[in-house]
Amino acid sequence: MAKKSDRASLKPAVRDELLRTLRTRFEANEGRHRGIRWSDVEERLEDRPDALWTLHEMERSGGEPDVIGREKKGGAILFADCAKQSPAGRRSLCYDQEALDARKKNKPDGSALERAQAMGATLLDEDQYRRLQELEELDTTTSSWLLTPADVRERGGAIFGDCRYGRVFIYHNGAESYYAARGFRCLLEV
Repeated sequence: MAKKSDRASLKPAVRDELLRTLRTRFEANEGRHRGIRWSDVEERLEDRPDALWTLHEMERSGGEPDVIGREKKGGAILFADCAKQSPAGRRSLCYDQEALDARKKNKPDGSALERAQAMGATLLDEDQYRRLQELEELDTTTSSWLLTPADVRERGGAIFGDCRYGRVFIYHNGAESYYAARGFRCLLEV
């Protein structure tokens, strides 16, 4: 896991390339963030090198992060993974460290919750996932772990979502399960 000091240390060339990528994606997908100007996004990112580091990690692992809106309280700009399918670099993971520790055989490489935290982001919760799906259909051949309510997790489960037949479905699985077509999507407030 990267130390906090590492999170602020993108090399200038990497930082500039990331900002170009984010701007290009932002301008190509206006329907995701109506009423938000790139200059406002860039200004917030200038003040948050840790957020740039997180966005770099989201991009590096296949998430294709983009602005999806703004928080009503405080005006934070919201970035989420907008890749058509669950990010390829974040699949075949169980839900959390507890689930990973519980597996005796065939352990996956890690867990979704811890990987998101290591990237400086959070998993989307069910409501955030549904809002993201209102912008465009995602996870049409994959699925994504979602931040699971405590009462479900206490019983050994975890939730995930996908989009099939033009509808969003939220399901459950044992938290220790993992699949080649299941990853996770991140949310970042800037």
